[in-house]
Amino acid sequence: MSKWDPWRGCHRVSEGCKYCYIHKGDAKRGVDTSIIQRSEKFDAPIAKKKNGEYRMASGQLVNLCFSSDFLIEEADEWRKEAWRIIAERRDLTFFFLTKRINRFMDCIPEDWGEGYDNVIIGVSVENQVRADERLGDFITFPIKHRYIICGPMIGPMDLTNYLKRVELVTANGESDKNARILDYNWVLALRDQCIEHNVNFQFRQCGSHFLKEDKLYNLPVNQLCAQARKAGIDFVALPQ
Repeated sequence: MSKWDPWRGCHRVSEGCKYCYIHKGDAKRGVDTSIIQRSEKFDAPIAKKKNGEYRMASGQLVNLCFSSDFLIEEADEWRKEAWRIIAERRDLTFFFLTKRINRFMDCIPEDWGEGYDNVIIGVSVENQVRADERLGDFITFPIKHRYIICGPMIGPMDLTNYLKRVELVTANGESDKNARILDYNWVLALRDQCIEHNVNFQFRQCGSHFLKEDKLYNLPVNQLCAQARKAGIDFVALPQ
């Protein structure tokens, strides 16, 4: 997997952003996250070697805007150029995660049509209120590949009405010493919904404070992903 940050910086938009790792990391380095800046490596996916080959090898999944939100307002002047780069590199698959899916139709390129085959769009939701707020429109938009990222999961969620044409749902706990508790029952309920609707499900990260069978576990950050994998509850959708 490669990363491409055409710009960086972001603003908190909802309660799921409270302990954002980008803001925490920037604070440690003395960086003002609220300043949205175009990257010096904006053209990374189309940068070439001396022999004319792309530096970013074909066939990769590219994590897009890891340090920002691809749909953030301050990047409107740069996004058209970013779309052109994505269109040029049809041999790469680009994935971005957003909490600003309501801006989607105002941010797509003119040739978007029913969506680019090489773009996966994930919407992040943290509780039922945000799921209802963001996913109703999301499932109606012209998108070829869509994910729902339940994280940081700070409450139970019923996604039954939003799973049509969704390829993957993930569950992710919150990572911070003051993190809100992740209840394992919420994770299992999500998994059951995905099984019922034949949607891929992955439990990707426990919470720093993890409630299971009425016992509260306080887990170090470096064990959160491993503990989620150890649960062994991922579901692979059946071919249709």
